[in-house]
Order: sequence, then structure tokens, then C-alpha cells
Amino acid sequence: QVQLVESGGGLVQAGGSLRLSCAASGGTFSNYVMSWFRQAPGKEREFVAAINRSGGSTYYAESVKGRLTISRDNAKNTVLLQMNSLKPEDTAVYYCAAKISYTMLLLTTTYSSWGQGTQVTVSS
Repeated sequence: QVQLVESGGGLVQAGGSLRLSCAASGGTFSNYVMSWFRQAPGKEREFVAAINRSGGSTYYAESVKGRLTISRDNAKNTVLLQMNSLKPEDTAVYYCAAKISYTMLLLTTTYSSWGQGTQVTVSS
């Protein structure tokens, strides 16, 4: 339904910052709950953050609270992930994903659309 394209990944030293962007097209962006997931080599895809349709509610994995911030701009059909105080364990491919309801946010199988992913590498 909706197509998603991530950008903004790269190589950064520990303690640094990156801002990931996800551009949506082909659907009504404001109808979707948006989330970020990440997948490190040899690991399962894990939930990072979610934001509801209006942007008024957010939910974060404990490991990223206080460091990563999800936001959205429905007028621009984009969702952002501001990443501060990055750690080597944040190294992963980051994916944005869309779903209809703001429930079961951690379950990858409930998301209807996924982006192609963008690599984030945090060096020591």
C-alpha cells in the first residue's frame, strides 16, 4: 500500500549523532502508525520506537530511551529518528515500518509496509 524509503544512515563515532528519515508515498500517511526497527548481524529484527497517527504519542524500547527520538511531519509524509549519544550496540540496519493500529507495536508481523533499510555503524 504505502511505500517507504529510509535515508540518513552512515558511520559515526560513539557519542555522536545521526538523523534518519523515512519518506512515505502511495498512501495516506496520516492513517498509519509509524515505527523504527533495527537488525544487527546475526540478530533478529528488534523494535526501536513508534509514533501514533497524529504524533501525539510515542513508545520506545528501553535501550534507546533518552537517546533516540521519533517524530513525524504528516504534511511532508515523513518520519524521523533523531539518534544522539550513539553506542556501538546501536550498529544495525534501521528500517521504518507502517501499520494501521497503535497496538502490538513490537510484533513485526503486524506491519503492512517496510522500507529497504539504512545502515548505521557506530565505531568505538
